[in-house]
Amino acid sequence: MALKIRLARGGAKKRPFYSIVVADARCPRDGRFIEKIGTYNPMLVKDHPQRIQINAERAKHWLSVGAVPTDRVALFFGRAELIPAQAVKETPKKSAPKAKAQERAKMEAELAAKAAAG
Repeated sequence: MALKIRLARGGAKKRPFYSIVVADARCPRDGRFIEKIGTYNPMLVKDHPQRIQINAERAKHWLSVGAVPTDRVALFFGRAELIPAQAVKETPKKSAPKAKAQERAKMEAELAAKAAAG
């Protein structure tokens, strides 16, 4: 059984709240899980102590058993020094501006440069 440490969404519409859970990789995001090992509340400010809460002892146990954290959870674990910190991935090409938007931005930059120079 492949284990994942991932986020399970809860909370109301437009008010997300996530549980950090250990689950079988085949189960749905908000479906059945094995154990809840923490919480993540993105509505709180970044430096708030209750924004990310992790039970470090249980997280270390599941990592030693072979559970694989998702990218977001690995970022949390890196900040909590449970695993080596990972570099943040670049923005995917798919979400980059399309050709016309890039061309428009280039034209605006040229106009701004001419206005500043002249």
